[in-house]
Amino acid sequence: MNDSCCDPKAEKHLVIVGGGSAAFAAAIKASDLNAKVTMINDGLPIGGTCVNVGCVPSKTLIRAAESLHRAQHSPFDGIAGSGRVTDFAAVMQQKRALVAELRQAKYLDVISNKQSVRLIAGRAKFTSPLAVEVNGERIQGSHYLVATGTRPFLPAVDGLAASGYLTNESAFELDKLPRSLIVLGGRYIALEIAQMFARFGTEVTVLQRSSRILPTEAEDLTSALTGYLEGEGMNIVTGVDLQRVERDDSGVVVHATVQGVAREFRAEHILAATGRVPNTDGLGLEDFGITLDTQGFVAVDETLRTSEPRVFAAGDVIGDPSFVYTAAYEGAVATENAFGESKSRDYTALPWVIFTDPQVAGVGMDEPEAKARGIDAESSVLPLSHVPRSIAARDTRGFVKLIRD
Repeated sequence: MNDSCCDPKAEKHLVIVGGGSAAFAAAIKASDLNAKVTMINDGLPIGGTCVNVGCVPSKTLIRAAESLHRAQHSPFDGIAGSGRVTDFAAVMQQKRALVAELRQAKYLDVISNKQSVRLIAGRAKFTSPLAVEVNGERIQGSHYLVATGTRPFLPAVDGLAASGYLTNESAFELDKLPRSLIVLGGRYIALEIAQMFARFGTEVTVLQRSSRILPTEAEDLTSALTGYLEGEGMNIVTGVDLQRVERDDSGVVVHATVQGVAREFRAEHILAATGRVPNTDGLGLEDFGITLDTQGFVAVDETLRTSEPRVFAAGDVIGDPSFVYTAAYEGAVATENAFGESKSRDYTALPWVIFTDPQVAGVGMDEPEAKARGIDAESSVLPLSHVPRSIAARDTRGFVKLIRD
């Protein structure tokens, strides 16, 4: 079979399944390459995770909580301040307005003037390696991009599903501030949400399965951050093995063992932030030889091509790294490769950030990664207590680490 990208007379038509950052970057790139685009979206509204239930709502709420915290805790002599939440529902409504504004301005308006882009609301399913069906319509393109993203993962804990649990999606829609909250998980989503609610005034307990939060990061980093979060009143418990969850008149009850000792935790609400699962079920990918990994993520090569040469995948649906900017980058690279290029994704100098306070950020390899690659690296650490800018700001939490060969 001849690939249509190599036939100048064949119509270039990219069919995109998904409507988030990877999908939109792909649509824009395909339009620039004079290709026809059909984008099919279901589930979250247009814009996907970032604008609807991820980056935008979390960061504006984190900033709102930070403004309250700063008002209550001045580090300067002779300055006293105070702050309180007078209307939590108003905070959430302002967040919703921002989400709607940015969804329109950054996504819908971007493609509204592109005549080559058709947007369809509905759930797509592959009916052959090179055809999808949506709303009873069969659509055939020259190339395809799967960019359906992920959703929250719920661990198999007895009683959790029936307990009325929250996720990042539902937590950002609460109109009443919880009195208390148990957060399951200790990675970046869990910690950002936990600190946000704690600063709003919620009593927060973090339950983490591993021996420390952010277990894939360096121990000096996680130890320091644990101390800062506990210093704000958060209860961080590690080495937790969840046994069961139940709900009674006072809220939820988590039964667990902590380093082998039985313990019980109570709160008004429980929030599961224990990872993500890909939105690949029901797409029909495996029926036509498109390989998924053991967790259901779409398997791709370095050019973002799947096991079917004219089907590509990009964004969270292919697994880590799961960032909005990597999703957009992958969407554009996949589209270029679909129509004639042969580019490999390159994450040699990938920046990342966790929006706790203090923030945690990095770029490049850490010490274990360098060692695994046979690099004889050394590290230099500069505590912020030695940085005049931090001293002047009366905030010397944290450090800068340079890892070098």
